[in-house]
Amino acid sequence: MDGVAALDEPLKKILGGTTAKVLAEHLDLHTVGDLLHHYPRRYAERGELTRLADLPLDEHVTVVAQVADARVLKFNGGRGQRLEVTLTDGSGRLQLVFFGKGIHKPHKDLLPGRRAMFAGKVSLFNRKLQLAHPEYELLDRDADSDTGAGAINAFANQLLPIYPACQQMASWKLSKAVDAVLPSAQDAVDPLPESLREGRGLVPLTEALLKIHRPGSKADIADARARLKWDEAFVLQVALARRRLAETQLPAVPRKLVKGGILDAFDAKLPFTLTDGQRKVSKEIFDDLATEHPMHRLLQGEVGSGKAQPLDALVLTPHGFRPMGEMAVGTEVVVPSGELAVVDGVFPQGEREVWRLVLSDGSAVECDDEHLWIVGARDAGERVLTTRELRADLLDGDGRPKWSIPPATPVDLEGGGERPLDPYELGKAVGGGGDPEDRVPEAYRNAPLKDRLAVVQGLMDAGGAPAGGAAVFYEAAGPLADDLAWLVRSLGGHATVMPLRHGPHRVYVALPRLSPPFRERAGGDAEPCESGRGFRRAIRSIEYVGRKPVQCISVAHPRHAYVTDHFTVTHNTMVALRAMLGVVDSGAQTAMLAPTEVLAQQHHRSITEMMGELAEGGMLGGADHGTKVVLLTGSMGVAARRQALLDLVTGEAGIVIGTHALIEDKVRFHDLGLVIVDEQHRFGVEQRDALRGKGKQPPHLLVMTATPIPRTVAMTVFGDLETSVLDQLPAGRSPIASHVVPAKDKPHFLARTWERVREEVEAGHQAYVVCPRIGDDEDEAPKGAKKGAGTKGAATKASSPEDVAEKRPPLAVLDVAEQLTKGPLEGLRVAVLHGRMAPDDKDDVMRRFGAGELDVLVATTVIEVGVNVPNATVMVIMDADRFGVSQLHQLRGRVGRGAAPGLCLLVSEMPEASPARARLAAVAGTLDGFELSRIDLEQRREGDVLGQAQSGVRSSLRMLTVIDDEEVIAAAREEATALVTADPELTGCPELRTTLSALLDDERERYLDKG
Repeated sequence: MDGVAALDEPLKKILGGTTAKVLAEHLDLHTVGDLLHHYPRRYAERGELTRLADLPLDEHVTVVAQVADARVLKFNGGRGQRLEVTLTDGSGRLQLVFFGKGIHKPHKDLLPGRRAMFAGKVSLFNRKLQLAHPEYELLDRDADSDTGAGAINAFANQLLPIYPACQQMASWKLSKAVDAVLPSAQDAVDPLPESLREGRGLVPLTEALLKIHRPGSKADIADARARLKWDEAFVLQVALARRRLAETQLPAVPRKLVKGGILDAFDAKLPFTLTDGQRKVSKEIFDDLATEHPMHRLLQGEVGSGKAQPLDALVLTPHGFRPMGEMAVGTEVVVPSGELAVVDGVFPQGEREVWRLVLSDGSAVECDDEHLWIVGARDAGERVLTTRELRADLLDGDGRPKWSIPPATPVDLEGGGERPLDPYELGKAVGGGGDPEDRVPEAYRNAPLKDRLAVVQGLMDAGGAPAGGAAVFYEAAGPLADDLAWLVRSLGGHATVMPLRHGPHRVYVALPRLSPPFRERAGGDAEPCESGRGFRRAIRSIEYVGRKPVQCISVAHPRHAYVTDHFTVTHNTMVALRAMLGVVDSGAQTAMLAPTEVLAQQHHRSITEMMGELAEGGMLGGADHGTKVVLLTGSMGVAARRQALLDLVTGEAGIVIGTHALIEDKVRFHDLGLVIVDEQHRFGVEQRDALRGKGKQPPHLLVMTATPIPRTVAMTVFGDLETSVLDQLPAGRSPIASHVVPAKDKPHFLARTWERVREEVEAGHQAYVVCPRIGDDEDEAPKGAKKGAGTKGAATKASSPEDVAEKRPPLAVLDVAEQLTKGPLEGLRVAVLHGRMAPDDKDDVMRRFGAGELDVLVATTVIEVGVNVPNATVMVIMDADRFGVSQLHQLRGRVGRGAAPGLCLLVSEMPEASPARARLAAVAGTLDGFELSRIDLEQRREGDVLGQAQSGVRSSLRMLTVIDDEEVIAAAREEATALVTADPELTGCPELRTTLSALLDDERERYLDKG
């Protein structure tokens, strides 16, 4: 314990009050141990020059460079003078400036050819980088004396530690402070078990601390870094392993699957099958829910639920085709095997982008991007693919169609209409009549198989002839050609309609062997079909149609398939909702926490639509074993809120979807069994904890995020959660082009931005404009803004252009909307959306925007997640530098969701060389969410993984970088899990326990407990 005491010594005792105060206030360093773990950021060799070309604007830097020239200039009519010194390093030049009486010493020291270490804040003056009044330390002063060539060489090759510094304490001063405490490194407690250290070939901790601060060689630095990274990774993973172990000891009520309950009823009416990925993840979740300890699972990936067709698409019933919009629960439909099944669920899906599959015979069928098709390929068996997957992989390498759709089994139909003529005679009469208005009456089309075949034979005998093993009808008006093709397909055949130059159409016909196309003509055998049952049709192309109202139907049949337009076989997938229903079956309640009201309302709407009468438990017309699904948000009316609270406390509502309003004290549950947190990165730990605390025993927890998380981050930031990945993320979305708009440097770029918005609107599309602030009377300062930011005084006193940009208040929705409607977007239909609007108003705006009644939506980040308007193609983000990388990526994901390509314009007033602009350039440079999550972490560092301060100066990770050290983290996790499993109390590792106690102070211990 003496070692810990030595490292706990306050810096004030060793360094004196003044220095200790600066270190505490500006670098959060209080004890000897803090300073020993304040490692150099990099090392400069005295002979080495730093790349001046790479200096980041507006950051405090330390550089080693050579003086190129120095001159004193007069200003103010000779009354004032300044010293300008130019530094060079071969990659660039940097100007130093000193004013007034402060010029004398540097004028004497900084002679051309001299080398020194300089520290200061990089600013921009006259478009050139400069340091104003930097601190400096001459590096070649000793070289002037006659100490001999050996001493000069030793001096030149020494590695200079460059410490993370601040304006009040330059790196070389920190270096002197470290010299004063370095002897205490001998007392450091080594947390790594000796067997692990030796097995991994790591140096002892004392040696690592000496080598990191005062290396004799680059090999010393590598040894020290390897050891210190292991310390951080291992101690962190031990803390998380103990956390996971403690969770498994907590009691929880097992929520086991119940047969014949609401989940089975829901699955039976699902209009689609679960994908393999969804089945696997569902099993992981249900296995966890069935245990006597709380589930702690992170679910990564988007859970889509499309699979719809337009309301004017056709569905085959025993009486002929009926529009999708007329389908109702109980309607009988034909399934591909020829059997009949009833529709047992109808799921309206609002308006969606619709696509048209064009088949090899010229027929076409419409659907949304997620719709499922049973398809076959020459080199593969049958598969079920979405429209989106087919679009992405439509043709073989030789340019031929890759996929084909199987035929439906021909069935008898009975439309109920009268058929006074013999069907064959009717066919002959219509086929030989030559009247452009001639058609096959509906009663003869919706007729038994033998009658439909007789009509076809009559038509072909009257106007057709054999053609190479098949048959051709030479001249038919458009309507009759369509009727003939329809009849042939209804018999499992293949019909292609070819328009002729002079008006009529030619129809090429092939029928199965048992259905000859002619009765009287010779050569009537058609080409035999490949399956004996009907001909496959290849998918030739997939075309964009536009927005249409759509819906899903579910069919009570094991294959969940039905027959749609032109006798095409189609097929009609949910993870979190199924987990909720499983918990409701077990007698408990589920709460879903959404980050915004817009998203909560959307979840509520889609869940109730998909559940249908199962979401109307206790209501007239509701299912017997249904439940109530309630919405709870902060701005609900008093009566609706009171009813929702009552439904929760009585247990009437099995599912509640809400915002932070769920966390309030007055919200009580009957028996909370599962908490689902949507978009985890938007919630603080306290909020998660407050909701979990509402269960009689700890409820199970499922955290969902659609934001990609690198594996290393999942192992650290979410290290106490088991991870499930739904890797079928939406692929094949339209491309999104992203560009940075430098509004201050190039104002004409901003003008062009609004021209682009106009062009997209004129092309029938819509646009979002996002601002950081609302801008009404409650002008709240943005999170993280400096106090006083935004006052005119602050802006005028700002010392550099980036300060001006920083200190101007962030742009506001209400102001920007007004400027746009009176200026560049005058005449367009512009509306605003923000968090302080009444829920009905928000809903109304989103409905109108979704329905295409608005052109431009000026909004805050309430549209960041869950909002889906595929017709919106432009996203303009004002003051984009005020948003984080993952937020920008989420916002950009609102466009490019339809057929037309998306455009994201990141507007910023920050100067080109600033870190903020570099961040925006990185976002514009890639659409890969995993790559951006890496950039995001690199930008803000890891923060305090165990604590809440995501951007604090001090972090429990000083040497380890979550992004780059994946191997170390994975190995440390393995070692930590094994150690904790064998020795949960760490009785055999007293040094590790001591280190853990020091790391897990009260606040972090509480953080881990909340999880």
